[in-house]
Amino acid sequence: MKRERWTVLFLREKASAVRQYSLPTRAVRPVLVCAGIMATLLLSATAFLAYDSSARVRASLLARENRLLEQELEEFRTRVGSFETQIADLAEKDRQVRLLTGRVGIDQEVFEVGVGGPGLPDPSEGELWSLDPQASELAYANRYDLDVLERKADLLATSLGETFAMVDDQLDRLEAMPSVYPVGGYLSSRFSHSRLHPILQEYLPHRGIDISAVYGTRIIASGPGIVTFAGTRQGYGYMVEIDHGFGVISRYAHASKLLVYKGQRVERKEVIAQVGSTGTSRAPHLHFEIHEDGKAVNPMKYMLSSAPPRVPR
Repeated sequence: MKRERWTVLFLREKASAVRQYSLPTRAVRPVLVCAGIMATLLLSATAFLAYDSSARVRASLLARENRLLEQELEEFRTRVGSFETQIADLAEKDRQVRLLTGRVGIDQEVFEVGVGGPGLPDPSEGELWSLDPQASELAYANRYDLDVLERKADLLATSLGETFAMVDDQLDRLEAMPSVYPVGGYLSSRFSHSRLHPILQEYLPHRGIDISAVYGTRIIASGPGIVTFAGTRQGYGYMVEIDHGFGVISRYAHASKLLVYKGQRVERKEVIAQVGSTGTSRAPHLHFEIHEDGKAVNPMKYMLSSAPPRVPR
């Protein structure tokens, strides 16, 4: 009996040639199986390549998104730092006003203390840590800083409320206190309980501050009051003393010329003398003192500005 065969014909368009291939019936099944396997492998490879390409695109997008998020976190941290500076400035102003009213401000150690403790979470405890430790650290730092700022803001809000109440109660005293630098120039020597005297060459208390200025520069009253002394005093040279009331007086020494007299009423920023180098002095400057109840104190704590303003000649 003749065995059956399968024949496949291939016809070319516009051609008379015909190609044919014959296979025994028993070989058809293996060929079809092999063709199916090859097709399956080809489809699988195509699908894998398509998936891998898509995954790479997604990974690239996620990496870019992660970089953008980290940049946002860094920018946010910078803004937090700026906000912290603003709070510190407000706290300093609050401290100055409290000192002017004779009250103690927020204790600096209390104000600067962090919010740490056993209850504070660690950055490695969050889900973000396993995905991106660096981003987790940044997020943790921002949370910590915000907690600190929130605490400082609460302390400052309470303190400012108390300060406003004190200002209302002591408005007359505040208006009378010396609060502006009497001359513009270079702060050459600060208040000290023991300073090497530049002329006597021995350690002595320096009961005020020295501001170097050009000879003849105008000296203004740091606050309103009554002139209780205008003349020459040993070591001080030409000096003006003003009583501001409430047990507070200010002194302006080493002047070249006095422009007020004893018993005269002066207002804040009124010109009272000119810079000189009289008394125990080697160069033109102003020696400025403030006394509370007969005791010399650091004039800087009364000044509302951290740097001496420029006063026109």
